[in-house]
Amino acid sequence: MSDPIRFYYQGQIQQVTDAAPTRTLLQHLREDLHCTGTKEGCAEGDCGACTVVVGEMKHGQLELQSVNSCIQFLPTLDGKAVFTVEDLQQKNGELHPVQQALVECHGSQCGFCTPGFAMSLWSLYLKKEGSTVPPCRKEIDETLSGNLCRCTGYRPIIDAAKRMGELPAAEFDRAAVISGLQGLQRGEMFSYTADGQTFYAPRTLQQLAEVREDHPKATILAGSTDVGLWVTKQMRELGNIIYVREVDELKHIKTVDNMLEIGAAVALNDAYGAVCQHYPDELTEMWQRFASQPIRNTGTLGGSVANGSPIGDSAPWMIALGAEIVLHSVRGQRVLLLESFYLDYMKKDMQPGEFVAAVRIPLPKAGQQFRTYKLAKRYDQDISAVCAAFAISLDGGIVRDAHIAFGGMAATSRRAPLAEAALNGQAWNEATVKNAMTLLAQDYTPLTDMRASNTYRMQTAQNLLRRFWLETRTDAPLKLQAINVFAPVTVTA
Repeated sequence: MSDPIRFYYQGQIQQVTDAAPTRTLLQHLREDLHCTGTKEGCAEGDCGACTVVVGEMKHGQLELQSVNSCIQFLPTLDGKAVFTVEDLQQKNGELHPVQQALVECHGSQCGFCTPGFAMSLWSLYLKKEGSTVPPCRKEIDETLSGNLCRCTGYRPIIDAAKRMGELPAAEFDRAAVISGLQGLQRGEMFSYTADGQTFYAPRTLQQLAEVREDHPKATILAGSTDVGLWVTKQMRELGNIIYVREVDELKHIKTVDNMLEIGAAVALNDAYGAVCQHYPDELTEMWQRFASQPIRNTGTLGGSVANGSPIGDSAPWMIALGAEIVLHSVRGQRVLLLESFYLDYMKKDMQPGEFVAAVRIPLPKAGQQFRTYKLAKRYDQDISAVCAAFAISLDGGIVRDAHIAFGGMAATSRRAPLAEAALNGQAWNEATVKNAMTLLAQDYTPLTDMRASNTYRMQTAQNLLRRFWLETRTDAPLKLQAINVFAPVTVTA
């Protein structure tokens, strides 16, 4: 029997029984509820015109995060709260400080993107609630990384982000939302059927394994940041859907055998936050450049790895570190090196009934040098032309255990065996690096596409290996200011 989709919106419980499982939240808001403040721009989670804020109960607390409503399937909102630009107006009819700041700072021209900006800023406003410290420029930039302005320019919008906290505060009634959500929490698996499709949201790992065994061809869904585009852009029929984000056993972050294990349902922001505690200098920039804030709020590291895009930004650095992938089914658990998981373009070593349960990332080792680099046409939220990762151990200036991995250079993210062999056992010097750079041309045969030519990809891949050496050489390694245009500059009198 099908359960209804239930979520909290505008102070009421919304109940949906007849929408297709792949109907997006944006479509429901605009076409069914006729709340047209939320706009449709790209329908792929890039422009931010559709940004809303979703609230859910976690450990007894209300967690609020900005998301792209254009790629969120409606059943994933079951048991959650949805807030749109219509919610910002105050009870006395006045504008919310976020909206008032946008007006005062002239942060809108055509106005099409403004509701999305307002909702992203509202999420930041709530995070700073009760704090006397205004948001810094870095917080503002990260908050707005998923919002595209076509005509206004970002300076007045950034001014509005600074101004909103200076205006008379607007209270947010968390208690009312929590009260509304308490009655929506389910103890059993959520199952919703419409238009010949069934959406399963198991609550336990055992339920997930059993549903997957019964429906081996069903689409596994985590954050829908990739799968959502299969529907909105490719018009694909997904069939039955198995949603993994409600399985508590897939939400863990823990240390296992000197490896950081991250469950497949852990959001990208939480996953990268945990990894960057161990690799702060090496991976923080990648974290900031991996998609946008709304995408990182909903996407998962497990989903990114499972989909296996050859231009994904996570796989190269995980492969270079020797990461493992944990697969699960009713038959038990199977652990593979991540590099062995990818067989060919979009082909993975997965048996019927298996799903990704976790990834395991080795913790830093003494003497290890590790870096990862992303080359793209934009700094924020862009697909890589080349993504590189290098990890070596130095023993008295001699290279041991070299791992080189690239994305965007082949049908899968994969290592460079010839270049690695040329490094291992050799002195970490310019001659060794130049030899390995040459061999990269035998390890990879990159393609030409809209992001880059094959010549550009090869040349920059070789140059990135040289950059890695310049940063890590034993004699006068380059400082951060010499290699990163975004590094803070020290000014001396």
